[in-house]
Amino acid sequence: MKVLIVPNYYKQEAIESGLMLELWLTRQGYEVVCAPDQRSGINEAPDAADVDLVISLGGDGTLLRAARLIEFREIPILGLSYGHLGFLTAASPEERDVLQVVSDALAGELHVSRRATLSCELLSFDEEGSEQTRTARGLNDMALTRGPLSDMVEFDMSVSGHHIDRLRGDGVVVSTATGSTGYALSAGGPIVSPDYNGMVCVPIAPHTIQARAFLTSPSDVVEIHMSTDRPSVPAIAIDGQFLTCEGTVDRVTVRRGPSDVLLLDYGPESFYNSVSRVFYGVRHDR
Repeated sequence: MKVLIVPNYYKQEAIESGLMLELWLTRQGYEVVCAPDQRSGINEAPDAADVDLVISLGGDGTLLRAARLIEFREIPILGLSYGHLGFLTAASPEERDVLQVVSDALAGELHVSRRATLSCELLSFDEEGSEQTRTARGLNDMALTRGPLSDMVEFDMSVSGHHIDRLRGDGVVVSTATGSTGYALSAGGPIVSPDYNGMVCVPIAPHTIQARAFLTSPSDVVEIHMSTDRPSVPAIAIDGQFLTCEGTVDRVTVRRGPSDVLLLDYGPESFYNSVSRVFYGVRHDR
């Protein structure tokens, strides 16, 4: 059995826990590989094709990195919180013994939460008029926002061929249920149960009081066409990672990804406990 450890290399406690887990797992007979990072001296990305378990040591950003490292394959990810938020993680060292949590994961005793992903396609045209296409995957969201050279963005938004509206403002977020507690929530969207498999569409500071967040079905396709009447240079990010393109952005297409991300936790109540803890300040360790 092969285990991939992904620590937050900016946090000493996460690094030390990673080293401890590597030693413990090796002694138990498991093959262990670690995520690459300049601070660790590991430069080569591991082959994720035969990884059986991923252990993320950090916050939600580290877990998102872990999902990218395994290229969104359906490999169980165990998140241990050493970050500021840890909304997606199963436990923190303050709540549970780390070795016990990992033992539970290896024994198959943890709940598997299937999380829908996004597949995004960015279409642009270069100066010669040639079409350029970029694709990316995400677990949280796609955010199209006004770039540093724009005071606003104007775009048409459609869902599965049905035109919704032409919007002006700071942009739009298209998120999964997992990403509903991130940028989409900050823009005024709802908190959505992770069992929901559609997308959450939230305008960012629209220049109208009529624009509202809405939910799509799992099979829907969201298209964002940039307006030619008011050209602008948008910034486009998938899970916080900016996409660059040649020339002028024409449209962004977002649909549900072909595979899910598998997060390990201690049961469906983990999500609502996290909502209570993070957004309402209620502690559950009393």
